[in-house]
Amino acid sequence: MLKNVKDDYSGWLVIGGLAVLLLEILFFNSGLIFSLFFSGMLIYLGRRKSGRKSGRFLFFTGIIFLLISVFSMMTFKFLLLAILLHFIIQYSNSKKKPHKLSLEIKETDQTPQEETLVVSKPLFENILIGGQKTPSAVYEWNDINIQSGIGDTIIDLSYTVLPKGETVIFIRNIIGNIQIQIPYEIEVSVHHSCIVGSTTVLENHQSRIFNQVFHLKTAGYDGAEQKVKIFSSLLVGNLEVTRI
Repeated sequence: MLKNVKDDYSGWLVIGGLAVLLLEILFFNSGLIFSLFFSGMLIYLGRRKSGRKSGRFLFFTGIIFLLISVFSMMTFKFLLLAILLHFIIQYSNSKKKPHKLSLEIKETDQTPQEETLVVSKPLFENILIGGQKTPSAVYEWNDINIQSGIGDTIIDLSYTVLPKGETVIFIRNIIGNIQIQIPYEIEVSVHHSCIVGSTTVLENHQSRIFNQVFHLKTAGYDGAEQKVKIFSSLLVGNLEVTRI
């Protein structure tokens, strides 16, 4: 039992990181909470005024202050050191006790057949900074599964033909807005997680969200032939799911 606990490097890493963060806030850097809160407020206000020059100034100022605060944290340096030590220990253990694989070959009467794989071009790519939007003309649909850093994602389903069954949209974003437009005849289910922001899902509107997770779906979703399931997560930003 004790050996299993000692081998759980990830668990000890999390516990050590939380302990160092608590010590840093209480004894070494009491202004850390204010710095992170101030940076978050600048980013949020910048997103709210994204169409103005003042909004862009507040947004990028908040990003700069946030990066400076994170990189100067003792906890951040501890985590980098702990991750480095973790990989060193894993590498050392692999050298001392290499993992052995045994190969068992069985003869079969059937000749194996090559399986054909179809490669399709995704609609969106993983990006660090920048927005993405579906074409404003007819396009071929492919399920979406992306991760983004900073930027907006806009999906208009009125210019494509969705297949029968369940269509999946999976978006993870740090800072930005997600806007999804769905035809009236399509049923929809939304799983959303957000730290700070707002949501509008059809007729349901929440102007202020803080560290919440929720699930909404239309009444006819379970029995529908065509339906869209949306998974989204935001650190800071707004989700808008509307009919078109």
